[in-house]
Amino acid sequence: MLVRLAAASLWARALTVGMTILAIALSVALFLGVEKVRTGAKASFANTISGTDLIVGARSGSVQLLLYSVFRIGNATNNVTWDSYLDLADRPEVDWIVPISLGDSHRQFRVMGTTTDFFDHYKYRRDRGLVTAQGAIMDDLFDAVIGSDVAATLGYSVDDPIVVAHGIASFTEHKDQPFRVSGILEKTGTPVDRTVIVSMEAIEAIHVDWRSGAKIPGQTTPPDEIRQMDLTPKAVTAALVGVTSPLKTFSLQRAVNEYREEPLLAILPGVALQELWGIVGIAETALLAVSVMVVVTALIGLMATIFSSLNERRREMAILRAMGASPWTILALLVLEAALTAAVGAVLGVALLYGVLAVAQPMVDAAFGLFLPITPPSLAELWVLLGVIAAGAIVSMVPAVRAYRLSLSDGMTVRT
Repeated sequence: MLVRLAAASLWARALTVGMTILAIALSVALFLGVEKVRTGAKASFANTISGTDLIVGARSGSVQLLLYSVFRIGNATNNVTWDSYLDLADRPEVDWIVPISLGDSHRQFRVMGTTTDFFDHYKYRRDRGLVTAQGAIMDDLFDAVIGSDVAATLGYSVDDPIVVAHGIASFTEHKDQPFRVSGILEKTGTPVDRTVIVSMEAIEAIHVDWRSGAKIPGQTTPPDEIRQMDLTPKAVTAALVGVTSPLKTFSLQRAVNEYREEPLLAILPGVALQELWGIVGIAETALLAVSVMVVVTALIGLMATIFSSLNERRREMAILRAMGASPWTILALLVLEAALTAAVGAVLGVALLYGVLAVAQPMVDAAFGLFLPITPPSLAELWVLLGVIAAGAIVSMVPAVRAYRLSLSDGMTVRT
């Protein structure tokens, strides 16, 4: 009976209650959305590289090495000489090793030099490998394999020409040595989608006529002549390493960090990711705090709505009292109305969140490589919803107590 009465009372004030429900729904959707993005970002970052035991580069910071070698963010402070790379590759602990050379770009997409072993050993989302959607991996010196985002953004197809630019934001292009798109990779949701992949020898080939970061004036070596040259790399930016046994990971890491020929750094990708999240943890906390404050503001708005309606409902309360309703019934009615409002708002907020996720998921994946899984609400999220409903009931206690204390005569008195 009380539930029907509360529902009828809410329906009679549909406009005001509807605005309150909308405010609660938006706040709940924002709070849960921030949590979805936070956990989705962590999962996407963690799933970007799998099966790689160590990443080796010039000595700098572990987070910096992770960012430029895996996520193509930033630049290396120095390169690793080819001799040091070969020394590392010859160590008995190394099962496989893949070199990476960065520094050039193509229309704001990073160009990465590597070997065909990259396509065999690079894994993401635990055990997924790279697969070509069209064409094949590079076979010729001037072949290039492009990620799905590169192809979609620039409208490239197999056999289209590509001219690589020198540097990250440079207008100087290697026009004398154009590449050909030999393959387009399937979508991975990783930085590979936004990468142009060429061979290590190709990186050397396009810099034959360059010295100290600048093109030698008047010198242009024909591609046929370049093919006859020794294009052994002189340095690499970083290397992905797999060890023969997990037990040898730390000993190999220590050996690399103590390498005497040049200062090197070996990092564990998972540990470096934890350091990265530790750095951005303050921003996470601040964003979460803002979301909590939005929810609190919506609940305060609920309390204000109940307060503002009390003056209009004094006669209603008095009639209920005259019909035999006790003060506790009045209090319970207001609390129940608030709880129902909060419950409808919470459910609507969840529906709104999943609707936005369904629309935004492919766009966020394409724009940022961030995969936001659409999964049923977790136990923690259900507790949040219950907390919102309970908080709605609690904040309604203040106006409900005031209504409880209103006398029958006060409600029947016509105020002028």
